[in-house]
Amino acid sequence: MIIGLRTAFAGLAALALAGPFAATAHATPSDGVTGVILSRTTIGDTVYILREITIAPGGSTGWHYHDGTLYAVIRQGQLFHFDSSCEQDGSGGPSGFVERAGIGNVHIERNLGTEPQILDVLYVLPTGSPLSEDAPNPGCPFQ
Repeated sequence: MIIGLRTAFAGLAALALAGPFAATAHATPSDGVTGVILSRTTIGDTVYILREITIAPGGSTGWHYHDGTLYAVIRQGQLFHFDSSCEQDGSGGPSGFVERAGIGNVHIERNLGTEPQILDVLYVLPTGSPLSEDAPNPGCPFQ
């Protein structure tokens, strides 16, 4: 699956119409997260964004959800992904994972490791959507 995701990333990067842009994570509150948009293109009503996200040791994205589906590959570090029931719904690395769209899919990515976590993420969003939508902590004992 990782090979397929990397191939998809490469193909979409080739279609990109815009160059690199610096950005930071939009989840609230995030801690120790930086992001760089590597490519962006719009086809019809859908925008495809390839982004590199780095989460420092001890950092997290904050609780959030997306208006479209995300496809991610962990390039460095381990996956510590939690859903709104406070359950870890992904761990390990390197691996790939998918984040489904919608408010019913609130989640947080935490770096519980000792090295920076680097993710390559393909966002498939409706045109005009933000990269993420802030969400309150659903009641989990951690942020």
